Amino acid sequence: MNNIILNIQPLSALQLEQLHQYYELLITKAKIMNLTTITEEQEVYIKHFYDSLLVLKEESSLDGKTLLDLGSGAGLPGIVLKIAYPALKVTLLDATQKKCQFLQEVIDTLALKDITVICDRAEHFIKEKHETFDLVVARAVASLNILSELALGFVKKGGKFLAMKGASYQEELNSATSAITILGGKLTNKYQYELPLLMGTRCILEITKEKNTPHNYPRPYAKIKQKPL
Repeated sequence: MNNIILNIQPLSALQLEQLHQYYELLITKAKIMNLTTITEEQEVYIKHFYDSLLVLKEESSLDGKTLLDLGSGAGLPGIVLKIAYPALKVTLLDATQKKCQFLQEVIDTLALKDITVICDRAEHFIKEKHETFDLVVARAVASLNILSELALGFVKKGGKFLAMKGASYQEELNSATSAITILGGKLTNKYQYELPLLMGTRCILEITKEKNTPHNYPRPYAKIKQKPL
């Protein structure tokens, strides 16, 4: 499995061991928690770990940058990115207490530094972290018109929101164009990739923050879902 990962990002022996430890924790807790239905090792490495690394594949000069993993869940992509890029300052945000406890267990077991777990909703956490992150990433959280409102307020002006989507991203993107503009963002790139062994198509939507996001966003989640921008 290491060869698949090394094809996309060079990792040290320590980093590869951390990734394997993470895999072991993930599949162990998946049996008792709703973390992932994918537990076979090859699938985890490709559909979760390789997939996670794709989100920063086109980025450079990541040292010291701040990254928010919005709706981190099992720690994908945030834990994988922290392992691969140790100099990143990572925040994992999730609203489910049990998932946050799992994330902290992974951090402690792997002895990761400069990575924080926040157990809160995005609409609440934004009040103290408005426009403070260089990068915000999100994977399998919500449709893009909803996700953009939750994410873009966290991004610094000049920073990026990187939305991880599948092959059918275009319909979501069409529905989210208005929201992205209102929230100060602009689609600046689309990167499409094929996972190894024909395991699927992935697209990274790069949305750059060009203007400040008004402080009245994001709205409460119920309102966002009821009437997306």
